[in-house]
Amino acid sequence: MRRSLAPSQLGKRKPGEDSPEDEDDWHPKAIPKRQKHGGKADNKECYISPFRKPLAQLTNRSHCLDGSKHEAFIRSILSKPFKVPIPNYTGSLGLKALGVKRAGVRHALHDPFEEGALVLYEPPPLSAHEQLKIDKEKFPVHVVVDPVLSRVLRPHQREGVKFLWECVTGRRILGSHGCIMADEMGLGKTLQCITLMWTLLRQSPDCKPEIDKAIVVSPSSLVKNWYNEVGKWLGGRIQPLAIDGGSKEDIDRKLAGFMNQRGLRVPSPILIISYETFRLHAEVLQKGNVGLVICDEGHRLKNSDNQTYQALYKLNTPRRVLISGTPIQNDLLEYFSLVHFVNSGILGTAQEFKKHFEIPILKGRDADASEAGRHKGEERLKELISIVNRCLIRRTSDILSKYLPVKIEQVVCCRLTPLQSELYKQFLKQAKPAEDLKEGKISVSSLSSITSLKKLCNHPALIHDKCVEEEEGFVGALKLFPPGYSTKSLEPQLSGKMLVLDYILAVTKSTSNDKVVLVSNYTQTLDLFEKLCRNRRYLYVRLDGTMSIKKRAKVVEHFNSVSSPEFIFMLSSKAGGCGLNLIGANRLVMFDPDWNPANDEQAMARVWRDGQKKTCYIYRLLSTGTIEEKIFQRQTHKKALSSCVVDEEQDVERHFSLGELKELFTLNETTTSDTHDKIKCRRCVNGHQVRPPPEGSDCTSDLSQWNHCADKRGLQDTVLKAAWDAAVTFTFHHHSHEEQRGIP
Repeated sequence: MRRSLAPSQLGKRKPGEDSPEDEDDWHPKAIPKRQKHGGKADNKECYISPFRKPLAQLTNRSHCLDGSKHEAFIRSILSKPFKVPIPNYTGSLGLKALGVKRAGVRHALHDPFEEGALVLYEPPPLSAHEQLKIDKEKFPVHVVVDPVLSRVLRPHQREGVKFLWECVTGRRILGSHGCIMADEMGLGKTLQCITLMWTLLRQSPDCKPEIDKAIVVSPSSLVKNWYNEVGKWLGGRIQPLAIDGGSKEDIDRKLAGFMNQRGLRVPSPILIISYETFRLHAEVLQKGNVGLVICDEGHRLKNSDNQTYQALYKLNTPRRVLISGTPIQNDLLEYFSLVHFVNSGILGTAQEFKKHFEIPILKGRDADASEAGRHKGEERLKELISIVNRCLIRRTSDILSKYLPVKIEQVVCCRLTPLQSELYKQFLKQAKPAEDLKEGKISVSSLSSITSLKKLCNHPALIHDKCVEEEEGFVGALKLFPPGYSTKSLEPQLSGKMLVLDYILAVTKSTSNDKVVLVSNYTQTLDLFEKLCRNRRYLYVRLDGTMSIKKRAKVVEHFNSVSSPEFIFMLSSKAGGCGLNLIGANRLVMFDPDWNPANDEQAMARVWRDGQKKTCYIYRLLSTGTIEEKIFQRQTHKKALSSCVVDEEQDVERHFSLGELKELFTLNETTTSDTHDKIKCRRCVNGHQVRPPPEGSDCTSDLSQWNHCADKRGLQDTVLKAAWDAAVTFTFHHHSHEEQRGIP
């Protein structure tokens, strides 16, 4: 009887039953051809398929292993725990693993009960009965800021993040998802917005991301800064896409790739782009949807008619955050444009806003307004503020006093040199700019006159070309210059302000290791600074509109390094006034005033900000009795909402009365400070301060509440004391806060 060769049968056989040949390896060549049906079957092997090899014998008898070897073997297995074969993989950040369904109630991404947790949303409490009835898959969860960020947020920043989150999720104003972050410079607006983006990209009460993509639009000089800040605070958890130059085709391709990203976890969820690039490539970005758009330095959008505003407004996004470190300008229509951008319709249409708010408020502010008109204006203003305050948050820099060193701000009036004075008087006599003014309108020649006078206040070298060409106002002026005068070399003694600056730099360099930032509105003035630095052998760096964005970031980073040898950082206020962090320096000189105080405030905030360790000194230089003091007075003059600071010289006539315009073109040679004369100070007798500023005042207070110094005795700054005799006539100074002894 033929034995079965099935594995189950082979296993039952006793050892030794099979012939030795059966246990040998099977060789196909040794097997004879299979016989035809009915033929003799002498060899059982002929029935085995040439493609089949019997399984190994199965026996019920276990192999006897040495106990110590077994123990060693098991220990060697357990000594190598399982590792995910992907380097640096940290596991899922809260989403479901592929193919795995979690049982039970959903959980928040981070522990809401951890000490110091910043909870943005808390689900409504449920009774035990309600918990049994509720669908666990729909139960909302806590929204908790990532502890990596909440640990570094200061109290005012935690409050700011909560405000931003409530606004963009529609919890403050039903149906509106925008807000304005108007904190003053240095309060960490960037960090607050990065925290908001990271939270929205990772979680929501519904246990899934609130948004999939976000766009940050900023001035070109800040694109790299935003990219670095995201990397700094999120430490590689996210990979933003920063568009920083390139060909049109290349940029379009990158933007299309960004917009085409889909799903819960897109590779690059944050796009950082400049206003200019956004405007030029808006069509690509308007094709899809974006969860959130953040506009840094958002006061650029105060004119709803410009192309950038229109391009951003057409972006398909429900959530808009506008960041502006400068106060909202006092022009009501600009106010409307900004609020309308973030929360369209909250103030009605432009026509409705004008009828309901602007006209009554302006009429109520008019000097000839009736009592009823004034009352109505105040009521409408209160109504406007109550609406806007629901989507606007603003904290002032006095919060910083707990964290930053003292800032001493000084307004320094500098005497004109005899050459400047003669040129100034001759220009006013020849050009007669005041006589060109008719009915408050300002001509092109008057605008040119303003620029000429401002440049003359900086240094006569800046108007030397006009004197050579004998332009209007400078006919015969060349003979007033010293014999053999050349603009190739700088002569500081020909300008009062340049003389004072020369002293400030020399004393600072010889008595400390402080670094200095020099700011001017004119690149020609920066050229003069360069000549001065070369004469004195000061190492310097210069940032103006000609420098590429990539190079700017490198230059700033190098200057802030403790080991960098550069003593001076020259800055064009138009090119680099916004957002730059220059904490490597602790002294800043504003060489000329800007029409818009916001520009000056931005520039001055470059050094007194987070990370600064030294006492900061701000010097605002003004030429005594000249147009510069008039511009400065315009900045500090607190007018009603009906007037606005001047943005550009072309807007002068819109904001000045005819009398004020004529006063621009005067020179007061007898005063030590025209500004001090105008405020009619009651704390000074014969120009000398006899009573200190009121308690609690600081450098954000009105100028009348500052320290007033007609001589150097009252000065705290030893550098300015040493420079006083050069050309200083009067100084206003105050500090940011009282120095707190014993606090590091």
